[in-house]
Amino acid sequence: MKSNIIPFAIIAIVGIFAVVIISSIGVSQRADIQNEDENGGETEEVAQNPEEIFANSCASCHGGDLTGGAGPDLTAVGSDLSEEEINDVIINGQGTMPAGLIQGEEANEVAAWLAEMK
Repeated sequence: MKSNIIPFAIIAIVGIFAVVIISSIGVSQRADIQNEDENGGETEEVAQNPEEIFANSCASCHGGDLTGGAGPDLTAVGSDLSEEEINDVIINGQGTMPAGLIQGEEANEVAAWLAEMK
């Protein structure tokens, strides 16, 4: 009978290296986890301008140039709706538009930007 100890030894060595590598990754992430706990789980968000927010959250339906698609044309939405009304639609949704795609200050910024479209 041929001895199969070499494949088992190779598997054991690879396993030991995998455990060491995964452990070192976990230890390096420990500081990040502690910072999250200290900050109440809040992470620092990078502010975006309204055009970027729109491009990331709205352009798939309203088009990158605001001309519409699955959603309505927004090129002149400011002449039809006030900033408050636009903000209400963004936060609460309307028709087929789901609520809450953008929240908080970002919703306010996008509403103000869209209100300028006349």
